[in-house]
Amino acid sequence: MRDQLQRLLQERIEFYTSDNQARSERKSHLKKELMRTREAEIVRVNAAGKVQSRKKEDTDTVLTYQVHLQYLLKQEDSFYIEEEMEEREARFRNGHLVEERELVPDLETEAEPQTWDAGAERLAYKYERMKAVQYAERWWNEFNPGYYKFTDDCTNFISQCLHAGGIPMWGTPNKNKGWWIRGKSWSYTWTTAHSLYHLLKAGNGIRTKQVESAQELNLGDILCIDFEGDGRFDHNLIVTAKDQEGMPLVNAHTMNSRHRYWTYEDSTRYTPNIVYKFFVILDGG
Repeated sequence: MRDQLQRLLQERIEFYTSDNQARSERKSHLKKELMRTREAEIVRVNAAGKVQSRKKEDTDTVLTYQVHLQYLLKQEDSFYIEEEMEEREARFRNGHLVEERELVPDLETEAEPQTWDAGAERLAYKYERMKAVQYAERWWNEFNPGYYKFTDDCTNFISQCLHAGGIPMWGTPNKNKGWWIRGKSWSYTWTTAHSLYHLLKAGNGIRTKQVESAQELNLGDILCIDFEGDGRFDHNLIVTAKDQEGMPLVNAHTMNSRHRYWTYEDSTRYTPNIVYKFFVILDGG
């Protein structure tokens, strides 16, 4: 089984770095199309797999495994390394691989209040954006044991990055107020993408400037994504680098990724209705 998984990973690597369009896996195809749009190319791919669990289902053996993908990208005269993690499942029958797929995690499902209070106070702080970026780089593929571990972790991760940059918490212990986490309690704004979007849009406790284009963002700034364009924001990203054209590269959790291109056009969740909002994080007070 391990040999078959290894061959499967090698096939995926070869697909990313060749012009062969015969394979129809959507995510791989989307990433190659995004490279063409950016006038970039994937020079090399490294893939390492680690089996997470194994279970028997009648005559089938089902393995879940994690894949760490590293892409060496070339854009004009510059090279970048992009990284991401995939959770995958392989089903074997009588020792032969019969099905293999990516396990796409659910985005945040925590119930939100009808209303919440961002707090009118203008907190005093200096946002040290490089400390936020350093935190995002350190923990992009791990959980900081100093915080509660969430399954749907994208907004919790972004909140941690902002806090590492010097933005203070406020509002505890009211879940409907402020922006905070304490042990196994937290505000909706700390953990839920849509609530954090509204907090950043309000620009009070976390002082922000909403801008019109991704190119206006600096390292440590935040993007919010509404994949379906239905008015509910699903995912948050932090800018950790820029490419040759000055466009943001981002880190994120849930679908753990590092230095990913900001548009997420290579995501299986991408739709033509996607909406982005861009927030420059300012000093408070």
